[in-house]
Amino acid sequence: MLFRCLQGFILPSLSVFSPSVAVCVPTLNPGADFARWLGIVTASLPEATLLVVDSSSEDDTVSLARQVGADTLVIPRQSFNHGATRDMALRHLATSDVVVFLTQDAVPADHQALATLVKAFENPQVGAAFGRQLPHGDATPIAAHARLFNYPPVSRLVDAGDIPSLGIKTAFLSNSFAAYRRQALIEAGGFPHGTILSEDMIAGARLLKAGWALAYQSDACVYHSHNYTLLEEAKRYFDIGVLHSREPLLLRSLGKPEGEGWRFVNSEIRYLWRHAPFSLPEAALRTLVKYMGYRLGRMERRLPVWLKRRLSMHASYWSL
Repeated sequence: MLFRCLQGFILPSLSVFSPSVAVCVPTLNPGADFARWLGIVTASLPEATLLVVDSSSEDDTVSLARQVGADTLVIPRQSFNHGATRDMALRHLATSDVVVFLTQDAVPADHQALATLVKAFENPQVGAAFGRQLPHGDATPIAAHARLFNYPPVSRLVDAGDIPSLGIKTAFLSNSFAAYRRQALIEAGGFPHGTILSEDMIAGARLLKAGWALAYQSDACVYHSHNYTLLEEAKRYFDIGVLHSREPLLLRSLGKPEGEGWRFVNSEIRYLWRHAPFSLPEAALRTLVKYMGYRLGRMERRLPVWLKRRLSMHASYWSL
């Protein structure tokens, strides 16, 4: 088994490796904090190419990006797709060995975060790596637990040999803060086109199938969390159900997600009992709402398109 866990683990350098690195962020009206975000990212990897793929923002996103020397691609808003847009960026960055993907709301915790993430590729077996996501200061107890559950303080390295024990979690990645060995991902099939979400997990599954390992770098951190409303939770899990309905090979190769779901629920109950017992009734309601949304998503082929648009967090997907 290649799966390993070590506290504060940074993958060791196996050879001299000095990759050319690019950082890519898809944007849409990120707002006033974007200038600060750009400053942190460019300071973290000053030698990297920065590519901003903007979905026709109505604010100063593009001009701010150009002021710091970023390359910019402006695309029609309706053409954005989680997988296809990132795949376009991956292929656009033809001179880069490693491409780091961030979202506009993921804020590096320090100026070493991106460089620490890229260190994972000193191990020639690593095809992709992702970092730790910490809850924002305003995160609810429920939102904070979600980050702590999915992004623990212990690093790990996994490969296809870990699928029997880890199941679908083996391919877990998050493009809010992830990096890829560019040529390896392209040869494995790149990012999927036309998927509603989880293009990162599908990319991870493709890399695992091609023989690559995936690294989790717990010392590379960003602040990134969401205080979802009940309706947003329902919509998000509807979309997850759609993904699992439309990507049956993902589940067949990695295993069903139900076991991981129950592990999350048990962990959430224990966490809230210790830190915020008043949130337990809300958590129970959210679990029910998420399950109902997920089941509706799994049966989406029987639903009319107008209803799927209402049930989905990504309504534009149903216009593609």
